[in-house]
Amino acid sequence: MRIAIDTMGGDFGPRATLRGTASALLRDPRLSATLVGPGHLLDAELDSLPASLSRVRDRLQTLAVDGIVASDARPSRVVRSREPSSMSRALDLVASGQADACVSAGNTGALMALAMRDVGTVEGVERPAICAAVPTQGERSCSLLDLGANVAVAPQHLLAFARMGAVRCQLVEGVTNPRVGLLNVGVESGKGTAQVQEAHALLAGSGANFDYLGFVEGGDLFAGEVDVVVCDGFVGNVVLKSSEGLAQMLSAQLGATLAADWRTRLMAWLARPALTRLSRQLDPVRYNGASLLGVAGVVVKSHGGAAAEGFAYAVSRAASEARRGLPERLAHALKGSLPG
Repeated sequence: MRIAIDTMGGDFGPRATLRGTASALLRDPRLSATLVGPGHLLDAELDSLPASLSRVRDRLQTLAVDGIVASDARPSRVVRSREPSSMSRALDLVASGQADACVSAGNTGALMALAMRDVGTVEGVERPAICAAVPTQGERSCSLLDLGANVAVAPQHLLAFARMGAVRCQLVEGVTNPRVGLLNVGVESGKGTAQVQEAHALLAGSGANFDYLGFVEGGDLFAGEVDVVVCDGFVGNVVLKSSEGLAQMLSAQLGATLAADWRTRLMAWLARPALTRLSRQLDPVRYNGASLLGVAGVVVKSHGGAAAEGFAYAVSRAASEARRGLPERLAHALKGSLPG
């Protein structure tokens, strides 16, 4: 299986993306990758790979492309441009069948727009959505979508998001009957906008192969009692970014508190095994990688601030979806089931 990597996205440049890709390949001997970006930069990073990662160099190919999509580029302008970029060429590899999936940490809007233009969309899907996992108190994570691809949506789009999220949950996470909730300002039947109320009626009467729980609130995301939570892209993006910020603040505050004096340092030493397990469970790095559901190929967006370890998780997420044939299975599951 081959993954196309846009090496030029993200805050840490090709070093993080290349080393993250190598780490993913080291964990999975069935994977190979095509690294897309300026040739001289890729060659330099390959030559500087640590010995622990250089063992996978024979599974790393390069495709030299000098063009780069800027982080602040307008998606509409990127789509109109026919100049090749590392992002567009990585997607081209998926569209042409030369790669099984694409991973990029670049401009989210541009990635979605180019993916829709070059890879296309699953039949029956009008609006692809961005889906990511958030940690919960339960044994498995919760999938949240949309995370920014669709700021303004109609009720039928929220129904489509629920179906796509549930299918991914079934195929990739192995959940037989996913529990789906619609994010709202309250769980009472009379709360929410007219759009949310109409979406609720559609979901309740859809007859889909998931367990619709009705309205859920923000705190329910982390309780471990719902597998898929659906909302529009504006709300989803705010929820995700706020959650990330809160996790960072709590981690910093905990570290400062435990280092305050000798008593708290002793407590921290005694509690180290439990704190290590908690840190590993809540580490956002483990949940890096957002799927562009509804695109006719596997495309995963890595967080722009992810270092090499986080990017490796995004590559692994893409490989998992590609192995399960997610776009094809999604098309089969959704065929004829979405309202116009």
